[in-house]
Order: sequence, then structure tokens, then C-alpha cells
Amino acid sequence: MNLLSIFSFNSDKKQPAKNEASPHWVKCKSCQSLMYYKEVENQKHVCPKCGYHIRIGVKKRIELLADEGTFVEYDDNLKPVDPLNFFDKKSYKQRIEEAIKKTGKTSSVVSGECEMNGIGVQLVIFDFAFMGGSLGSVEGEKIVRAVERAIKKKHGVIILSASGGARMQESTFSLLQMSKTSAALAKLAKQNLPYISVLTDPTMGGVSASFATLGDIIIAEPGALVGFAGQRVIEQTIGSALPDGFQRAEFLLEKGSIDMIVGRNNLKNTLSDLLNFFKVA
Repeated sequence: MNLLSIFSFNSDKKQPAKNEASPHWVKCKSCQSLMYYKEVENQKHVCPKCGYHIRIGVKKRIELLADEGTFVEYDDNLKPVDPLNFFDKKSYKQRIEEAIKKTGKTSSVVSGECEMNGIGVQLVIFDFAFMGGSLGSVEGEKIVRAVERAIKKKHGVIILSASGGARMQESTFSLLQMSKTSAALAKLAKQNLPYISVLTDPTMGGVSASFATLGDIIIAEPGALVGFAGQRVIEQTIGSALPDGFQRAEFLLEKGSIDMIVGRNNLKNTLSDLLNFFKVA
């Protein structure tokens, strides 16, 4: 097993599962360097050799962004239901229970309130480990409630996206979350309160086609994959090859689709500076 897989998709995990490789070493997916795990952890899970940003989980995100002891989670009791009795290789209900067991969370979104360098903010973080960070009815509701809290408390909203898109098991119910969340953010804008969108690897599908690209400021982590459909699907559709790095953060910055690329080591200070610029208390 590639050692990177132990950490890149769920670095909150402290010990490997039975029969997995030792957690003491990690191999960078980009430069293939083999490094001591503590060295990578001390660099906030950024490869010290090439700067590759290894995927991290929600717990690590909160530790990196929120002032210590200030994060308060809301709506953690919301749990997906199966309105369509959907079944593919497994039932949707079974997939939900497996995701809950795997992550300890009831949805792919963790939302709450915290302080960043003393500035209050509503923080929403997607967990890619929960069904690929897919957007369903619960996730949309959590985002809307975060926006409502922001309006009430005069806070800004920060959403860190990591998603494969809308959740197919909920069909139209999940697609409606695109308009639902976009409408809520429009209300936030009318109150002159900021929304900062942070795109992490990957941000795809209905998430990228809605709230993820509606930020007053759109930030991406280095190398983040961002787009709607995958590159292979697009190439097959248009019958033409796409340029190298298509849908990566650096390409999107060059083409003006995002505002800035910020490394993980500087993200908290950048976000708090932006909130201060917008005069958020």
C-alpha cells in the first residue's frame, strides 16, 4: 500500500488499520520523497521537499484555522435520510451508516463558529472522507443555517470545499441545494457581510458550480483540482486535448477564475486579514 494513502485522505487518523503499513513514514504523491511523518505533520501536512499539499481531514482544518478552544460546532445532530429508497450496489442507508462509522460524523459538512486571530466567523468545512464530500440535503441545510447565524451575529462566512459534487443518491433533492445555498449567500451579501470561499483538493461538480465559486474572495490551495466535469469527460465531449494543468489552481488563477492561491501555512493569517479588511467584528 502507498504510505501516502494512510494520511492524504484522512490525516486525522492516528493509527493505521490492521494490516496497514507503519504510520512513521509518508511518501509524497508529487515528488515521491519518503519522509518522516512528524516532519510532514510539523509542516501542516505540506511536503517540505516540493510543497505538495496533502489532503487533510476536518479536525486538522479546525486546529489550523480556529483559535485554540474557540470552535463550537452546530447542527451535528442532522443526519441524511433516504427519500428515494435509492439502491445501487448498496442501499443509500447502508452507505450513510458506513460513512458515519468511518468518520464519526453524520454528514460531509462540519459547521460551526470560531475565532480567527480574535475575529468571530462562521466556518463550514467539507469532509471528503464522508462519501467524497458530496452535497446533499443535510449539507445544504447546514450551510444555510451557518449563513443565518452570520447575519444574526454580523459575522463573515468561510466555506472550505472538498467535494466530488452533488450526491447522486438524493437526485433532485441534492441538486436543489445548489440554488438553496446560493440564495442564502445572496441574503448575506445584502447585509454587506463577506463570504470567503476556500477551494481545496478536489472541488468538483455541483459544489464548484454553486457556492464554491460565489465568494467575494475565492482562494485555492496550491495544486487544488477545481472544476465541474473531469478532464477526460470534457476531452471526450469536445473531441480535443486540454492543456496541462487544466482545472488546477494555478491554471485557474492565470485565467482569472480565482483571486489568489494561499499555502496552508499562511491561510489562517490571510483569512483573518481579509475579515479585518471587510471590518468584520
